[in-house]
Amino acid sequence: MICYRLRCANGHVFEGWYKDSSTFAMLRQKHLLSCPDCGTASVDQAPMAPAIVGRAPKRAAPQNVVPDVAAAAPAATPTPAAGQVLPVLPDVVLGTLREVRRTIEENCENVGNRFADEALRIHYGEAPERGIYGEMSQTQQEELKEEGVAFQNVPWVRDTDS
Repeated sequence: MICYRLRCANGHVFEGWYKDSSTFAMLRQKHLLSCPDCGTASVDQAPMAPAIVGRAPKRAAPQNVVPDVAAAAPAATPTPAAGQVLPVLPDVVLGTLREVRRTIEENCENVGNRFADEALRIHYGEAPERGIYGEMSQTQQEELKEEGVAFQNVPWVRDTDS
């Protein structure tokens, strides 16, 4: 892992952790870096003092580690056309979405592809009321809306801590 001190075009200074220098260069070239304060993708390295590497006890990885490209950009992000730069979610948003995912996983039951059926059972009192999560098709979403079942789609970002 390598840590860089970064500065955005608006003057915000922050740290970024990367697998290696080539990963940082590739993310920067593809405009996949963003300022956690303002979200701008105009990010450059800022001057920093060198670090001395010695033998030290293992520490937990920092919370702001930038994972590989697949995790840095949501899987549903389309490929940009030539010359087009797509907006990238600021790191603070990705961190918040990861925290939402952890909270859901800790407090709700994963019913997988049975989500629509189980939500209907809960709605009609045929199953105990509880928090659930899972997957459903667009057709199933429309059916739940027609039945008056309350649900929320949540962007499911990859959890980099696992």
